[in-house]
Amino acid sequence: MRVRSCLPAWTSTADDSVISLPEIQKSFPKLFASDNSRSPEMLGSLSTSGEISCGSSLQSSLSLQTLPSVPSLQKLSSEALNLSVSHLCVATLKPRPVHINCLAVSADSLYAASGNQIHVFDLKNYAHLDAFNTDDSSSGSVKSLAFCDGKIFTSHQNGKIRVWQMTISKRHQLVATLPTVNDRLRHFMLPKNYVSVRRHKKRLWIDHADAVSGLSVSDGFICSVSWDKCFKIWRASDLRCLESVKAHQDAVNAVAISGNGIIYTGSADCRIKVWAKASGEKRHTVVATLEKHKSAVNALALTGDGSILFSGACDRSILVWEREDSANHMVVTGALRGHSKAILCLISVSDLLLSGSADRTVRIWQHGSDGRYCCLSVLEGHEKPVKALVAVSDGESKVAGAIRVFSGSLDGEIKVWQVSVSSHYGPLTPIF
Repeated sequence: MRVRSCLPAWTSTADDSVISLPEIQKSFPKLFASDNSRSPEMLGSLSTSGEISCGSSLQSSLSLQTLPSVPSLQKLSSEALNLSVSHLCVATLKPRPVHINCLAVSADSLYAASGNQIHVFDLKNYAHLDAFNTDDSSSGSVKSLAFCDGKIFTSHQNGKIRVWQMTISKRHQLVATLPTVNDRLRHFMLPKNYVSVRRHKKRLWIDHADAVSGLSVSDGFICSVSWDKCFKIWRASDLRCLESVKAHQDAVNAVAISGNGIIYTGSADCRIKVWAKASGEKRHTVVATLEKHKSAVNALALTGDGSILFSGACDRSILVWEREDSANHMVVTGALRGHSKAILCLISVSDLLLSGSADRTVRIWQHGSDGRYCCLSVLEGHEKPVKALVAVSDGESKVAGAIRVFSGSLDGEIKVWQVSVSSHYGPLTPIF
């Protein structure tokens, strides 16, 4: 994560929470279409040109003062919703005494990145199954994990993306590093394929010039975002880089992709940008800029249908953005407050939102059908900031809709929480 230094004061205009999009609706029909049907063509044909620019050095800050210009959303108590909420820490995993950077789940395994190593645990009994790394101390820490087409993609501090596959013996083997050698050979001869990344230094446009901070997958394509201010699109089938876009004026910290291929990027420049491809076009272009945050954006999460975007930043608030198709604009509807320090990670599961913070806690929020939110629970137990979250359905629980939440912290621990939400009138519908 890269963040800007604290701002001494907050300012806003009366209408900066609304981004009008009527002029682009015709060019970007899928931006306003339902997200229930995925659109491969949204990422299917991409250009092979782009630019990158080197990210600047930024001061770290774990917490800024809260954002007063966005009103808090109306809150409900669990009692008002006739809900019974329980949570219990059922296990603590300690892969090694190094901070946990990211977590991901694939099939029946939990993957956890700790330093420059990736650890694999059995989801049922939490047994440690494997540990693998690049055997390259220069790669730096693992920043993100993603799964696509039977491959495991890891992004690294040194700007590389590595590709792994599981062997017959259930071990993990490195199969490629992006950009691949073939991709480099395809581009290195032509001067037009080089871009300036800093004074007197150039790179191929397919290279990230700084840490790759996040990965997101959609329909066989991987989107990588970096502190070099860019995002790139990679095709999983042949591992080619298809597009590079200079996205922000500062480090890009987060990325999320909706079901219809719309890309959201969050940056240390305090902005969230929305990217799509017009009909017949090969390159992504920005179709909206969401500018309500006054500090670095660290995390993004989308609801399953893509109609609500959550953004977490160093101002300790989670902003809620809702798309209103009838009015042809995107609007921030309010803020969720409760954390005392920066928001570092977010995940959305059905009508639940989970947030991890530098205040060492995890909060579980429920989104009501009337637009009101309830903080169902606060999970406490970590000794340092919570950097990563992932959740799975809890098949062993007797409560319908129960989930297991895995939280990874800079204290080097992964805590496993059993969380159940039930109605006083009976169990809720399972959320998975």
